Amino acid sequence: MPGCIYLVATPIGNLKDITLRALETLQSVDFIAAEDTRQTLKLLNHFNIKKPLISYHEHNKYESGEKIIKRVLEGENMALVTDAGTPGISDPGEALVKMAIENNINVYLIPGPTAFVYGLVVSGLNTSRFVFEGFLPTDKKGRKERLDALLNEERTIIFYEAPHKLLRTLEDLYKTFGDRKISICRELTKKYEEVIRCTLSQALEIFKEKKPLGEFVLVLEGISKEELERKKTEDFKDISIEEHVKMYIEKGFSKMEAIKMVAKERGLPKSEVYKKALNV
Repeated sequence: MPGCIYLVATPIGNLKDITLRALETLQSVDFIAAEDTRQTLKLLNHFNIKKPLISYHEHNKYESGEKIIKRVLEGENMALVTDAGTPGISDPGEALVKMAIENNINVYLIPGPTAFVYGLVVSGLNTSRFVFEGFLPTDKKGRKERLDALLNEERTIIFYEAPHKLLRTLEDLYKTFGDRKISICRELTKKYEEVIRCTLSQALEIFKEKKPLGEFVLVLEGISKEELERKKTEDFKDISIEEHVKMYIEKGFSKMEAIKMVAKERGLPKSEVYKKALNV
């Protein structure tokens, strides 16, 4: 009978944030897979847990993953931990979960700290609807495509960023979104925890003078309804409703699909667009 895989969330800074269930799970499994075994060993030693450790990270996730799956299929239980936070969130644990499901292995999450949730809650921005983007692509084209796709996003947008890339990311956010509100969170739950709530232009001024230290959670304000309506008007002021509908039909959409899309983009009732598009 196969064993189980446990994804165990670990503290993002303060070791006191470990849960009793996480400690019990780490004590009970046959072995532990870790993103950085040296980092995890510090955690285990702190709580006097002695378990075999193996490496599982982005660069060996398939090779190591196959070995883990084989051992679990033979009946061993294992725990996966990341350096900090919840495995599977911007983390190669996602690949292991998929491999486990393909092999009919039960996967359980032992919940705990997640940096992006902390950052969102303390940001002061809208928490009712949000989108988590993790780390942006490093290549220029991929990064621009991702940011452009978020241009009209009304939900609060959350990113992760490393200190040496922070200034570039702030510059790209400012170029793409303009001077929106942002909450910049670093060293969460640690001694030098800091949350800076400002605008993107102010953030650029701050970090051109101040060297970024620690891992960052960036929480960006979504586009306002007023700004979105203004953009809709501006984006299509040079083409008629008929031309707008025709543009989508030429792209392969049906007439009714095109009418729905145009109505949404222009903020108009579908009936009004339908009347204008009768002859298209």
